Amino acid sequence: MSGHSKWATIKRKKAVTDQKRGSLFTKLVKEITIAAKMGGGDPSGNPRLRLAIDTARDNSMPMDNIQRAVKKGTGELEGVTWDEITYEGYGPAGIALIIETATDNRNRTVADIRHIMSRNNGSLGESGSVAWMFQRKGTVDILKSAASEDQLMEILLDAGLEDLGSDDENYLTVISDFKGLESVKKALDDAAIPYENAKIDLIPENYIELEAEDARKVIKLIDALESNDDVQVVYTNMEISESAMSSLNE
Repeated sequence: MSGHSKWATIKRKKAVTDQKRGSLFTKLVKEITIAAKMGGGDPSGNPRLRLAIDTARDNSMPMDNIQRAVKKGTGELEGVTWDEITYEGYGPAGIALIIETATDNRNRTVADIRHIMSRNNGSLGESGSVAWMFQRKGTVDILKSAASEDQLMEILLDAGLEDLGSDDENYLTVISDFKGLESVKKALDDAAIPYENAKIDLIPENYIELEAEDARKVIKLIDALESNDDVQVVYTNMEISESAMSSLNE
């Protein structure tokens, strides 16, 4: 799993401030609403909705908010219609970016994304320009203190485990086919092993390693993108050298 979780590692270490919680809730509500609209309001029969609700709970979203979002998705309550649009492009030092959005105004969103990219040494590309570099997988983070690699291999091998490794001193990352994420979560639940950040992820086949100066520019660009309420998640093939990580953490 060489290179995997480099960006995830940075995001884990970045403090989540109270000021950002409102923005996070907005993004989670959109995901719950879209998932309910596409697959129905019953989480037991809608894996995407179940994952969205679990993520919302993990981030302390009130149950009332979750239920309202589901009902807006199923049409039981009036709500905004969200369109899912994915943008592709390049950032500083030629790193690839995939930007997934949920919007009620396509023109506003593309203008905002283009503005953010141009102000931060990035550029939008054509559809398919970087998507071929990534594979859609399920990922789950597990504290090393909660389970060993051998334990996880034994428990998850029949649940769809594809890879297991770590770029973080505290976490192991489980990788599965994205359709097998629910099986992995169930196996961990059955074994009473706690986990974090269970999600569908886009994992690059190859990474571009950056030193501190370029890494700061990329992080600034991604922060600006993720601060936009229409942006749900940003994926990148950035990897950071150990010396650069030390500099960034100073």
